[in-house]
Amino acid sequence: MNYSNAYVWAKVISYLDERMSPGIVSTYFDQSYILEMTDQKMTVYAPSEFCKEVIERRCLGYIRDAVQELTGQDKNIEVVCEEELEEFRKARGQNGKPRFNPQYTFESFVVGPSNRFAYNAALAVTDKPAEAYNPLFIYGPSGLGKTHLLYAIANRIQKNYLDFNIIYINSEQFTNELITALREARNVEFRKKYRNADLLLMDDVQFIGGKASTEQEFFHTFNELFEGRKQIVVTSDRPPSEIALLADRLRTRFEGGLICDIIPPDYETRMAIIQNKANSLGLDLPGEICNYIAENITNNVRSLEGTVNIIKAYHELNGMPLDLPNVSRAIKDMYMDSGHSLPTAALIIAEVSRFYSIEENLLRGRLKSNNVVMPRQIAMYLIRELTHQSYKVIGREFGRDHTTVISSLQKVEALLAKNDKETMDNIRDITANINSKL
Repeated sequence: MNYSNAYVWAKVISYLDERMSPGIVSTYFDQSYILEMTDQKMTVYAPSEFCKEVIERRCLGYIRDAVQELTGQDKNIEVVCEEELEEFRKARGQNGKPRFNPQYTFESFVVGPSNRFAYNAALAVTDKPAEAYNPLFIYGPSGLGKTHLLYAIANRIQKNYLDFNIIYINSEQFTNELITALREARNVEFRKKYRNADLLLMDDVQFIGGKASTEQEFFHTFNELFEGRKQIVVTSDRPPSEIALLADRLRTRFEGGLICDIIPPDYETRMAIIQNKANSLGLDLPGEICNYIAENITNNVRSLEGTVNIIKAYHELNGMPLDLPNVSRAIKDMYMDSGHSLPTAALIIAEVSRFYSIEENLLRGRLKSNNVVMPRQIAMYLIRELTHQSYKVIGREFGRDHTTVISSLQKVEALLAKNDKETMDNIRDITANINSKL
């Protein structure tokens, strides 16, 4: 079995605990970890030269025995202290630019009541990959920081576990790569890439629902990584139980880990995000402008940061003074009254009724004729997509239970998965009509 470094190191510590005093293990191994492991050699990080000397003098034999007991391989053990770490990285070509966006770190993530649980869970994963919360499933509407957390995990683990094979992918890219691999008969290469990961991060996993080949490939990848004690983190815009068309065997695996949500930030968190973004751009925003943005941009973090970027551009490129009248004009198309408020279920039903020339009472009613059922299903689908309301709440709009709503969404998503042109065009046009009313 190809175990992850984190798992091997956890077993080494357990082995040491049984053979040495707790004080020795705690003092010299709390901040140590595996930097690199090959078939012949394992390199261990020690936080200081003194710790390195103690480990080399008293513990190498135990470490070697623990690794051999677990892996069946007799490895040479090398210890690298903090003072030697830079040279170690240079020798392996690991001192170049980070593979992941360095702006997305835990330090730059603004924490508030709306995201604290997800933040703490992500942080815990970096402390003990594959030991704490595997898989980790983070869900919430777009633009709230899910991808930021994925990159923060990648950056932290890349720093602490130098030889980790970290793969970040979104579900669409995964599907496209699979299609290419099937077309070019490179299935083995595709599987090797993903199943050799020490950390797999997948964004927007909801989009694999209903794609049979993608689901099957991801299912087997998931199983192999999980059984090999490798860390898996996925994000979605909804919890596993609400991903229509997702195979039950994948749903249960997601639900077997830790599930946490991120919701739109409250006022205080929005203010902190605005101030943090302004500071990072070297922009001194007056308090009244920060307050104006926080009160009007309420839906997601991406919009808040985008607003600050726009203000900076107008200020530097057009010489715009940083006062409230000028700022309000500059961002008039971004704030809540100009399209960033969510549509109501009533508005969506009204626009679907108008588009299909069907009376609203028929859309909400029990009539099962073909010219009513499909518009009703599309109305349910759009309410879910545009308002993120629960199945139960949507069901109440139509006098039905949540199972009927789930079934309706599955039928619409099945058509979209097949690229049904009429359905796609209708949904696009109805959505445009809804947005024009906001």
